[in-house]
Amino acid sequence: MAYETEDHETQYCFPAINSSCIKGMRSRYEYNIMYVFVSLLSAWTVFLNLLVIISISHFKNLHTPTNLIILSLAVADLLMGLVMPIDATRLIETCWYFGDPFCRLFIIILGLLFSASLSNLVLIAVDRYVAVCHPLLYSQKITTTKTLVCICLSWVCFSTYNTTLVINNGYLDTSLRTDRCYGECSVMMDFAWTVSDMFMSFMFPCTLIITLYLRIFYVAHQQVKVINSLMKSGKCVMEGSVRRKSESKAALTLGIIVTVYLLCFIPYYICSISVTSSTTINILTWLVYTNSGLNPLVYALFYPWFKKSVQHILTCKIFQPASSLINIFTEHQL
Repeated sequence: MAYETEDHETQYCFPAINSSCIKGMRSRYEYNIMYVFVSLLSAWTVFLNLLVIISISHFKNLHTPTNLIILSLAVADLLMGLVMPIDATRLIETCWYFGDPFCRLFIIILGLLFSASLSNLVLIAVDRYVAVCHPLLYSQKITTTKTLVCICLSWVCFSTYNTTLVINNGYLDTSLRTDRCYGECSVMMDFAWTVSDMFMSFMFPCTLIITLYLRIFYVAHQQVKVINSLMKSGKCVMEGSVRRKSESKAALTLGIIVTVYLLCFIPYYICSISVTSSTTINILTWLVYTNSGLNPLVYALFYPWFKKSVQHILTCKIFQPASSLINIFTEHQL
């Protein structure tokens, strides 16, 4: 680590190499605060998303199309928590110590996780749109098999896309690049590529999500008004109407997750294509990472099944015989 010294002597990532990058100079106090923050955020993100993954994977009656997408989102968030310490070294030390080959792989993985999170939110928006706006067609159009296929395709497609992006943007060895120092890990994209990538990877999916949710909330609002008017007039409310109200609440919960995502990512993408300080970019990068630890909190606040499943997990009840058959909504065996 390059602690700040009284004479402010320049320190290098690799002192024995002439083309080495210069280390960022920080005080010991700054280093300690940053690494403690990263460690806590990483552990928090991994632990909470692991609870989501175990909950949905273990309990049979949570194997719904919507929950499978939430499971995929939790996997992406958990992996994001695992890569945080690696990226923290790069951002805090301003050095990359792991070599060029792993740098390429790391950037591909990082891009994949960002893209996977957004693609899962698109799938959630489509799922809620059909459930709220076309409830009679939901069981026919949205099945477990179709959802699994869509999830797998999204991961495969974005893996291919991010690999191609890194390769086509000329990531070359340091020895072949005169504009890079040894100990840097980045992909240099020109402005056209940056704008194109932002449109394909962020603007288009976000526009689609926002459009779908505007329609969802409009239809849900109309449905809730009808149901409430029927209840006030003393008329019998059919099971289908109650179900539509429940779907609307689910859409609202997942809409909060989408909103939190956009609030975390939009500032980062705006600043990434504009001239801004490295400090600002670093702060916004950690805001993006924080998003991965916020989603489980939304589940805990709005999903009773998540609270009950966590109780079963932490008390080790999931190791009991036939525990996967427990109806987590009523806590009675099926």
